[in-house]
Amino acid sequence: MADILLIIPTYDEKENIERLVQEIFGYELDLNILVVDDNSPDGTGQRVKKLQNDFKDKLFLIERSGKLGLGTAYVEGFKFALQRDYQYIMQMDADFSHNPKKIPDFMEAIKDVDLVIGSRYCNGVNVINWPLSRLILSYAANVYTRLITRMPLYDSTGGFKMFRREVLANIPLDKIHSNGYSFQIEMNFRAWKRDYRIIEIPIVFNDRELGQSKMSKNIVYEAVWMVWKLTVASWFGRY
Repeated sequence: MADILLIIPTYDEKENIERLVQEIFGYELDLNILVVDDNSPDGTGQRVKKLQNDFKDKLFLIERSGKLGLGTAYVEGFKFALQRDYQYIMQMDADFSHNPKKIPDFMEAIKDVDLVIGSRYCNGVNVINWPLSRLILSYAANVYTRLITRMPLYDSTGGFKMFRREVLANIPLDKIHSNGYSFQIEMNFRAWKRDYRIIEIPIVFNDRELGQSKMSKNIVYEAVWMVWKLTVASWFGRY
């Protein structure tokens, strides 16, 4: 079994998941992939099952009962990884907004730290094909998060990341109920408060070409309140 598990949450990603899985395994990296599918109506789960015929013992699938959210999908994936003794756990989106060619960079960077974050903003602004309004929202959300929480991160909301297992093993996963942007913020905050070594490496974020974005106003509102919730809780040693 490989030491690295790459978790990819999906909901209606049939147009992307097959190409993504094949491309990643085509690099012949020492890793396994876990797809966590939220009962996609478009048949994403069925597509993954067919791929398992080609990638036995390397591609895993968790099928959930419905659209339960990004955060809970990752938490379920993290628990899967911890139960099977993976030493490194990586996460990325299914829509090619995260370039799979960058995976080796994460594998190299994690040798010296505990959490590697693929950052759109640590080296200027590296986002392609987003409307200006979406870019401003994302950039402002990260500035806001940095100001309130004091985390020394330029991109707290990105989902292209890699953890050492010790980080996830020491975070109370059952207490995490956030989703979307706020889930990423919460995981980073909990790791930072535990004094784990965190580094940002620059990535180029390219907006999806196929499928529909899962962004909603509720995701934005949750993130706005989450930074205060985490900060206040930390004042009382609850993180």
